[in-house]
Amino acid sequence: MPKNDKDKILVPPREIERQREYTELVKSVLLARFGGEPLAFVHTYGCQGNVSDGERIKGMLRQMGFGFTDDIKNADLVLYNTCAIREHAEDRVYGNIGALKPLKIKRSHMKIVLCGCMMQQERVVERIKNSYPFVDMVFGTHVAHRLPEFMYKLYQTGKKVFETTESSGVIAEGLPVLRDSGFKAWIPIMYGCDNFCSYCVVPYVRGRERSRDTGAVLDEVRAAVGDGCREITLLGQNVNSYAGDGGTVNFSQLLRMVNDIDGDFIIRFMTSNPKDCTEELLDTMAQCQKAAKHLHLPFQSGSDRILKAMNRRYTRSKYLELVRYARSVMPDISITSDVIVGFPGETDDDFRETLSLVDKVKFSSLFMFIFSPREGTAAAKLPDNVSREEKVKRFQELEQLQAENSIEIARSMVGKTFRVLCDDCCGNGLLSGRTEGGMTVTFAGDAKTVGSFVNVTVEENSAWNLKGSIVKK
Repeated sequence: MPKNDKDKILVPPREIERQREYTELVKSVLLARFGGEPLAFVHTYGCQGNVSDGERIKGMLRQMGFGFTDDIKNADLVLYNTCAIREHAEDRVYGNIGALKPLKIKRSHMKIVLCGCMMQQERVVERIKNSYPFVDMVFGTHVAHRLPEFMYKLYQTGKKVFETTESSGVIAEGLPVLRDSGFKAWIPIMYGCDNFCSYCVVPYVRGRERSRDTGAVLDEVRAAVGDGCREITLLGQNVNSYAGDGGTVNFSQLLRMVNDIDGDFIIRFMTSNPKDCTEELLDTMAQCQKAAKHLHLPFQSGSDRILKAMNRRYTRSKYLELVRYARSVMPDISITSDVIVGFPGETDDDFRETLSLVDKVKFSSLFMFIFSPREGTAAAKLPDNVSREEKVKRFQELEQLQAENSIEIARSMVGKTFRVLCDDCCGNGLLSGRTEGGMTVTFAGDAKTVGSFVNVTVEENSAWNLKGSIVKK
């Protein structure tokens, strides 16, 4: 991006410093009011980008003097970081906000804060004001870096804070991060989206595409690796569009730079739009030792007619050619995807095209969704003559096909050994982790193994889980 545009997008260092001053003021106010460490309950809905935002929010709260609790009944502050991608996600948020009313009555001092994508929509903010008057603060996606300022106003004046500034988007560097995991890091490389897929609300709530400087991304990766992170996930609504340092560094080049950082870690990234996925990127993945041989490449529909209506700007043949090339340079690559069933106007023939693509590609896993209209998007205005019953029937047929493909892929992994990052204790002496291709495998082992790489031989398979044992050194 041109320098003058970048200067408008980047939050000035003096503003970040101003928020640090507010952080210290909030800390003094909380100490005087609570005499100790107040507890915050923070819950994030939605995608990995939201998770990353939530980690920065928690970082700011920690610096303000908050501790954290998993028991909402003990919270002095409840913060919901919301998602607007589907109607079901919004309904869950509304239900959970409503459930806070009796708790607010019992704990009148408790503050309720709502932020994230939902709060960047005017209709949502109006509903919060009218139906949930016990909510204390609402702020949108473009002003999250000003949380210390909002908290100071809230505690000092006792008045509600509603800040949902319209913006094409900003980049705020230098915010503290409190990661949910000690060995996994979600690192945003860009924000927003310029694609305007007809079903998607993201450009309206996240703003336009803007890329972080390469140096800032690399510094955050180095810090995360230095802190013990063994899995680095680079995030963007469309990482393929990354244009760092004024557009001089593309995503393939950034991936090579991250790969060259010292340390034992694996690199993942999401999400890739097929229209911008290139042979250069696939070659880079093949050549970078630390890059996971796993590609999440949403196709959304197998029908060119529906893809055009979705404004996806690639074709079925283009998608299949990308898959063919990826497998030619990475024979063992795992490919996962997203698909929407029941897009307005989807005929049975269109759906059969989706089924045939799924059967041809053989995805390791598939995230399947029934179309959810989002107010303000082009698709929400399209005529839709397909019944809910028919959409559910199609969804179930697709689900069955994918289950068969997943079982076939899992069966082919039996007897092979994979390097696995152990990421959880399942109880009863069992651990779990993910293969480089993203498949979950469980195995017996010591809890001390969590956070480390181990070699695991797969011995049993099912559609959703593999079982194996650690290879003794």
